[in-house]
Amino acid sequence: MTDPFAASPDDIAIDDYLSEHRAALVRAEGSYALSVHGELDIDGLAVPYHLVPDEGFLGKSGKWRKLDAASRLELVMARWNADSQARLEKQLAACAREVLTIAGRESLDPSRALAAFQAKYELARVRCAIALDRIAAAQGRETATRAAQRARDAVNLARYPESFQTAHAMQRHFIAVLGPTNSGKTHAAMEHLEKAASGIYLAPLRLLALENYTRLQKAGIAVSLITGEQRKLHPEATHVASTVEMLNPERIVEVAVIDEIQLLDDPDRGAAWTAAVCGVPAATVYLLGAPEAREAIESLVARVGGTLEVRTMKRKSPLEMDKAPLLSLSHLRAGDVLIAFSRRDVLNWRDKVIEKGFSVSAIYGNLSPEVRQAQAERFVAGETQVVVATDAIGMGLNTPARRVIFTTSSKWDGYAEGTIAAPLARQIAGRAGRFGQHEAGFVAGFDGHTHKTIAALLRQKPEPLPTSGFFVAPNLGYLQEIADATGETSLRALLGLFAKHINVHDEFFLPANLSEQMEKAQWLDTLSLSLADRFTLSLCPVSTKIAMLDRALRDWAALRARGRRAPLLRMEGMGGRHQLQYLEDTCKLYAAYAWLGYRMPDTFPDGEMAQLLMQSTSEKIDALLQVQNARQRKDHRKHTAANKAGRNPPPRRFTRK
Repeated sequence: MTDPFAASPDDIAIDDYLSEHRAALVRAEGSYALSVHGELDIDGLAVPYHLVPDEGFLGKSGKWRKLDAASRLELVMARWNADSQARLEKQLAACAREVLTIAGRESLDPSRALAAFQAKYELARVRCAIALDRIAAAQGRETATRAAQRARDAVNLARYPESFQTAHAMQRHFIAVLGPTNSGKTHAAMEHLEKAASGIYLAPLRLLALENYTRLQKAGIAVSLITGEQRKLHPEATHVASTVEMLNPERIVEVAVIDEIQLLDDPDRGAAWTAAVCGVPAATVYLLGAPEAREAIESLVARVGGTLEVRTMKRKSPLEMDKAPLLSLSHLRAGDVLIAFSRRDVLNWRDKVIEKGFSVSAIYGNLSPEVRQAQAERFVAGETQVVVATDAIGMGLNTPARRVIFTTSSKWDGYAEGTIAAPLARQIAGRAGRFGQHEAGFVAGFDGHTHKTIAALLRQKPEPLPTSGFFVAPNLGYLQEIADATGETSLRALLGLFAKHINVHDEFFLPANLSEQMEKAQWLDTLSLSLADRFTLSLCPVSTKIAMLDRALRDWAALRARGRRAPLLRMEGMGGRHQLQYLEDTCKLYAAYAWLGYRMPDTFPDGEMAQLLMQSTSEKIDALLQVQNARQRKDHRKHTAANKAGRNPPPRRFTRK
């Protein structure tokens, strides 16, 4: 029997070549690159490395996607071979010998400087510069200015875990429960949390926080919900369900559950998980996530202190690749989930599925958590037969699918279209075959190319998360220390100093991706606002890519600078073909106002009204999706009847942005 997960010979050749040459494909700054690892022998001293060679970039995601497997293999072999490995190791050896020379002359420990060679996503030349900076810092004769020296001291994160004094004073026991989707890893942790006298659940999404808040409520527990945009506070709460960024490091509890721990490796949000592991003050801390996080967890727990127990879970029902691609929506069945990777594609596929006579739930990231939950619940209850969704379905939604079908294997990554990462493919595919409802889960691609690509991604062996380089984001205290040390007042400059100097002292931590925060800081620095205000406004969850939201944040900041209140304006409705998009953006606007209302209530006094408008707008969005579904099905029935009668009027189609 043919193995349905089997890849083509060329795909296998790439995998084998990378494995043989200790290399892996990574995406960095919108491009594919080679991340390589090995070990140098410098006069008997073993110096490991794990980084991107200076010549290791393979091209932008879009260019890489257009190459066939043979061309990709040819490019990989040209960029990483015995000669390029020799050049890289010569470059690293020269740097290492310079470090060792200084260390030997000054009787310094070179290990921290040489550990700079281990940074999975960064270029060799960058890491060499950091290694030399580190040994210079240890030597005490940096060439930087006195202000830069003081900045380095202010950003010394060698004792970052110890800055969480409450957690650091405790003897904590960590329990890592690791397994794939549908392995039941959440169940035991939540049972322990329910039985505990006090506890906290830390979620990656407001949707998951809300789901487990409801679960704890149903168990008769006094629980509060705390997210960036929403608070439901119980006056006698023993438990809290919260998004991970909202952790209170001073509230001691018996049990904590930190979900999706593999997000430690996320440059944008991983800092919140680093802070949670370092700072959650609980006697027992559950870390739930993917198996590839194990080595990273072991390393981080060893650094922060405490005992560690690792439990591995297996998937409860088998996951199988269909023998052939779907090829036609005529082969769709109730219980199927179709995956697309943009809002537009989800809505277009939804309409096509409705034309086949199915009722549909639509789920995508721009919808509020409440709408996504309502759409998923309709599928679970049998009110809809098929789900069409983006990767938003991969985390936090109970959508027990019989089969997951990928309409494409490509996704826009912010720079170009590119093949999705294997962990994302596994997470989405894992939604198929919910234990107790389906004996097995099935996965397919819509067309032959997608089917083959998804099979190859699911076949890939997961690459372990790095065991160092955990992301850290600056809090206001760090920035104030840098400001006091240097006299710098610009928020953008302070963020830049943090990112620049964090590497000098401790190889264990790296700066999180601060690009969007720095973009906001640039115009916030032009306003007459305190550092604290600029910092808070720079963190407001508003996408600068959505003009209405970006304009609102700028207006609100200007009102704050003038000492005036920012009243919540009820957004007027918009009809026509852009109504759904307008309602989605309006819901985000109300959420941003609510977020600011909790932090600056004197300027944003209508936070409670924003909460109510968030809810009512979510209900309007959900209702509109249902109306569109009903209209499309009605048109389909008319079209079918007309065909039978010999008439064929074109069905109504919705044109979208």
